[in-house]
Amino acid sequence: MRIATWNVNSIRARVGRTVDWMVREDVDVLAMQEIKCKPEQFPIEAFEEAGYEVAIHGLNQWNGVAIASRSHIGEVETSFPGMPGFLKGLEGPDQPQEARAIGATIDGVRVWSLYVPNGRSLGDPHYTYKLDWLAALTEYTRAETSGRPEVPFALMGDFNIAPLDEDNGDPAVVEGVTTHVSPAERQAFFTLENAGVSDVVRPRIPEGYTYWDYKQLKFPRNEGLRIDFILGSAAFAEAVTDASIHRNERKGDAPSDHVPVLVDLAIGDDDDDRPMIF
Repeated sequence: MRIATWNVNSIRARVGRTVDWMVREDVDVLAMQEIKCKPEQFPIEAFEEAGYEVAIHGLNQWNGVAIASRSHIGEVETSFPGMPGFLKGLEGPDQPQEARAIGATIDGVRVWSLYVPNGRSLGDPHYTYKLDWLAALTEYTRAETSGRPEVPFALMGDFNIAPLDEDNGDPAVVEGVTTHVSPAERQAFFTLENAGVSDVVRPRIPEGYTYWDYKQLKFPRNEGLRIDFILGSAAFAEAVTDASIHRNERKGDAPSDHVPVLVDLAIGDDDDDRPMIF
């Protein structure tokens, strides 16, 4: 099984690039973020013509997540327990949830496409929202990985955190000044990993960014951030056989500011019926 994540930054603007890449790279499952549309606006026909089923969660022209799969998409959820909401100027427990999460089970693998809140600035209520969102995700992850350890489980998407210093190549992103690299955000990321998941790409691809701002020639200068991750449970990580970051997708006409991150999994019993050869 070949699984990937990609913040496409508007699927309607980049449907051709997205589907072409999926077909070219033989992708079985793609978790998408920032689709920026409602389900009825999603260009689903292009995916279906290429042989993909799609589960979509979008509420307006902001945020939005989706999962495309060659196999049946089951057990779809559009939030996890305790997931907080946000509305600027509104406080309290009744804030509306945003379209930032969609989970599904595909061929026995539980996957989530996640678009973690940006945080905006260190003093913004959105920053507190980001930390609360990650705390709820951590509790859910701990319950899932401990309660069903045999199920391959993955959190995939744009986490809006560069957890290590080597994940930050953008001189404009500075600890103590901007989000994405603050101690609290990084600690939230590490706490999430301690809840039962690990970065399954870094052991194979220790260096490389996944995002470059459109401004100030960030991509030609390679002033990027590594903020897109695939975090897998032990059962998921044990099945990973390869990983790749597709940097070339940042090139060409009208690219997303993010690039795909992909892993190959050895899952299933496809080889069990083959005759043994001595």
